[in-house]
Amino acid sequence: MGSHKYIELMTYSEVVAVSGHVGHFKVKIKKKARYVDETKCTGCGTCQEKCPWQADNEFDVSLGKRKAIYTPFPQAVPNIPVIDCEHCAYFLKGKCRACEKFCPTGAIDFEQTDQIVEVQVASIIVATGYDIFDPSPITQYGYGRFDDVITSLEFERLVSSTGPTGGNIVLKDGSKPQSAAIIHCVGSRDENYHEYCSRVCCMYSLKHAHQIKEKTGAEVYQMYIDMRCFGKGYEEFYKRASDEGVNFIRGKVAKVTDIALSEEEKGKLIVVCEDTLLGNMIRVPVDMVILSVAMEPRADADEVARLFSLERSADGFFLEKHHKIDPVGTMIDGIYMAGCCQGPKDIPDTVSQAIGAAAKALALITKGKVEAGAAVVGE
Repeated sequence: MGSHKYIELMTYSEVVAVSGHVGHFKVKIKKKARYVDETKCTGCGTCQEKCPWQADNEFDVSLGKRKAIYTPFPQAVPNIPVIDCEHCAYFLKGKCRACEKFCPTGAIDFEQTDQIVEVQVASIIVATGYDIFDPSPITQYGYGRFDDVITSLEFERLVSSTGPTGGNIVLKDGSKPQSAAIIHCVGSRDENYHEYCSRVCCMYSLKHAHQIKEKTGAEVYQMYIDMRCFGKGYEEFYKRASDEGVNFIRGKVAKVTDIALSEEEKGKLIVVCEDTLLGNMIRVPVDMVILSVAMEPRADADEVARLFSLERSADGFFLEKHHKIDPVGTMIDGIYMAGCCQGPKDIPDTVSQAIGAAAKALALITKGKVEAGAAVVGE
């Protein structure tokens, strides 16, 4: 896609203004200064190797470090780094410039400034994604208090071969866990936080259980309200995880504690939960706890909604024109949406919606002329 002659990628950029109507939208885009000349950079990585300054790696959910000049993640397109002004010694103290000194093509440009680019487009597709729920307010689960209580996204980075541990599943002290608990519906299906189901949690929890079994052989417990394995092949994967020896406990978790009541609980995290099938409370001692956190609207969803004149549903996601006959449309003709900005969904559903949105946009182009409706953005 990065080299397609009909596609212009504008990374490290954001839309700052939209006006007009279907077939004739004017969009102002701020291209942020990355302080690297895109026409000269070859993506060799020398600047990142030589940079002596580090910061938390956002892509690794702050589990690892990155340099002050960096590419956000492996296989990023385009493979051109950006300088983080908040951690670069030159911008903070006026010293260093090691990246500039060692760059073989002279691509470092500290004089770059932000640019405003205006484009005219026939249609717009909004695909701004989602945020994950911060489980810190659910204090009884111990997130932020116990080192080995982590979110599903943090575990995803741990198990990735490009993650901070090279794909090794380890505890905070570097040892391999002998047991792990996965708590479902953290922030989802909860009247105190989000009443909706996030739809993906059951399946990625099963995936995590399989990965733990495969990589460590640890005992795995899944605490769930009910399993929602609705997609093609999903129920079969659920059965596969069960056959691999994953323990399923149906019930809501009350708390995660380190207060031991028996010898086997010493040095462990104890998951106290209800087992509705047994009809009593149980205590499960484990080394690691993974919280399957909810999907929620992006923090800037309100700002984006104002920018594109979108409406939002009660749960905060962008509201589609009609949930059955036009799930990719909005109240503004020519503006479409795709993915989790419209509501929680998994990858196959996101791809399907994206194809639908692209088809709608292409249909406008093939018409040649369209009749502008009453809905106008930014006027």
